[in-house]
Amino acid sequence: MLLKSCDASSLVLDTLGDSAREQDAPVACFYFDFAAQKEQFPATILGSLLKQVVGGLEKVPAEILSTFRSQKRVMGGRRLGLDQAVEMLQHISSSQPIFICIDALDECMAEYRAQLLCSLKKILHKSPRTRIFLAGRFHIRGEVEKHLAGRVLAVSITPAKDDIVRFLLTKLKEDPTPDAMDKSLKEDIIKTIPETVSEM
Repeated sequence: MLLKSCDASSLVLDTLGDSAREQDAPVACFYFDFAAQKEQFPATILGSLLKQVVGGLEKVPAEILSTFRSQKRVMGGRRLGLDQAVEMLQHISSSQPIFICIDALDECMAEYRAQLLCSLKKILHKSPRTRIFLAGRFHIRGEVEKHLAGRVLAVSITPAKDDIVRFLLTKLKEDPTPDAMDKSLKEDIIKTIPETVSEM
């Protein structure tokens, strides 16, 4: 688990993807979008992760194919339920390692987040070779540790003010319309953003 007040997860995900490729292990990622909170149900999230894991396999297990086919026949096709997605992820990860990455977990609605964390706990319980990487802001740390007790290692990352200033100066130099900003606005950006980030 990475608790962050900056966008550090992208680098971690890239590194994890390279490492998993060397181990021939499927990687599945989900990014929570604040603008679509109400549509991001636990069943939908785990269904997305399952689809990515299955897509990374050389051969789809017969049990998974059978379940998908039976769901397709029901009322013209029905989505998997949460329990089915959990069972399928357990089944796949019981025979090989898989990596699950969930970014911006703090953007998940609280009631959905509790269900999702309970589902992840079930997957970990039956699949000890599964590795789950969660990224979110500090305020959800207690909740994650409560649901995944004994199975989580939390690392807090806070950006250094100098790093933020360097990043902002680089981005300002790349601005395609530099004349749209006067010196005063530039100074406000360099002063205000680092202070705001450090308070998050």
